[in-house]
Amino acid sequence: MKHKIIQTDAAPAPIGPYSQGREWNGTYFLSGQIAIDPLTGDMIQESIRQETTQIMRNIKAILDAEGLTFDDILKTSIFLINMSDFNQVNEVYGSYFNTIYPARETVAVSALPKGARVEISCIVVKSK
Repeated sequence: MKHKIIQTDAAPAPIGPYSQGREWNGTYFLSGQIAIDPLTGDMIQESIRQETTQIMRNIKAILDAEGLTFDDILKTSIFLINMSDFNQVNEVYGSYFNTIYPARETVAVSALPKGARVEISCIVVKSK
């Protein structure tokens, strides 16, 4: 059983005691991403669309670091503080996938770190 910690400077550094992700026996568990710009450390919050776009860029950076793509994502979890943002988040999120969509749940939560309005985590297995 092999496992490793995933770390890339192209995605935001963790803001707590956790890793950007872990790989175990070919399965990757990506920690929840919020809209932190990895270059500045600032939250991107001008709009829910921009916030979601930054999250998807952060996820892409972690995927790229491991030679993975969005097609390799098996499952995502989306956390929203306001379900009225669901459609806009869905539009941005959906634009990062071709025709292979992961399994997913979207849940409303009362708050997220750093005042984020959305957070997305993933489970990934590299396609052969």
